[in-house]
Amino acid sequence: MSTDAKTWFITGVSRGFGKVLAEQLLADGATVIGTTRDGTAQITPGRGSLTVLPLEITDPQAVRDTVARAFALGRVDVIVNNAGYGLLSTVEEASEADIEHLFAVNFHGPRRIIQAALTHLRAQRSGHIVNITSIAGIAPAAGSGYYAAAKMAVEGLSQSLAREVAPLGIRVTLVEPGAFRTDFLSAHSIRQRNPALGDYAPSAGAVHERLAAMAGRQPGDPARAAAAIIAAVRAEQPPLHLVLGPDAYQRTREVLEAFSAELDSWKTVSLGTDFPAGP
Repeated sequence: MSTDAKTWFITGVSRGFGKVLAEQLLADGATVIGTTRDGTAQITPGRGSLTVLPLEITDPQAVRDTVARAFALGRVDVIVNNAGYGLLSTVEEASEADIEHLFAVNFHGPRRIIQAALTHLRAQRSGHIVNITSIAGIAPAAGSGYYAAAKMAVEGLSQSLAREVAPLGIRVTLVEPGAFRTDFLSAHSIRQRNPALGDYAPSAGAVHERLAAMAGRQPGDPARAAAAIIAAVRAEQPPLHLVLGPDAYQRTREVLEAFSAELDSWKTVSLGTDFPAGP
C-alpha cells in the first residue's frame, strides 16, 4: 500500500529518527501526526499533512488524551514509538532516579501508547505498531545495562503483543538500529554517568570512551533507516525484527551463534530436568 494512503502517529518528531521519518513520509504525501514535548517541531514540509501534538510521555493521562486526539482526526494506520533517550552507566552506579526515569520514558511511555491505541486499532481490525528499540536490546554492551533492560522490556512486550493481535489484523515490528548519525550520543538524547569505580574502567569505561569518540561520526545514515522502516511497513509480510546497520547485523549474528553453541553445550543438562519416566 502506498504511504500516501496511510496516516502515521509518531512520537518524538523533534529530532533523530522521528524527524527524518516524518519528513520522508510528508514528502511522499502521507499524513503525519507527531508528538513533541511542547507541540512544535522544525520539520520540512511536503505534499502530505502534518499535525504536531504536545505530549509528556511520562504522564499517563496525557498519553491517553493525545492518542484519543490523534484518532479523533481520523483513521490512524501506523503507530511509531520513537521517543526515548539513552543512559550510560554501570549497573552498580546508576541512581534510583536515573533508572526510574529511564523506564518511565523508554518502556512505560511506549507501553501506554500501545495500550491507548489498541482500542482503536481493534475497532479498525487493522494497523501496524512499530517500536524502535536498539541493538542494545539484542546484544548489550558494558556500561548500558539499564538502557538495554528497558529496550529488552519493549522487545519482550512486542513479541507477545504480536501474537495477541495478529488474528485482529494488527501487525508489530521491532526496529533494532545500530550506530546511526543522529544526535543520540549528544546531551540532547543521552545521560551519562562515567564509572567512578576504577574496577569498571576496562569494561564500561572503555565502552563510554569509544562511544564518545564515535559521536557525530556514526556510519549509519538516518535517511536510509527511515526508508527501510517505511519499506517494512509497506511490505506484504512485514518483519517482526528489523535489524538496521551492518554493526547491528554482525552483533545480532554473534549473539545468535553464541546462544546456539551454549544451548548445544548444555543440552544434556537442559533435557535432564523432567521427572524420571515410569509409573
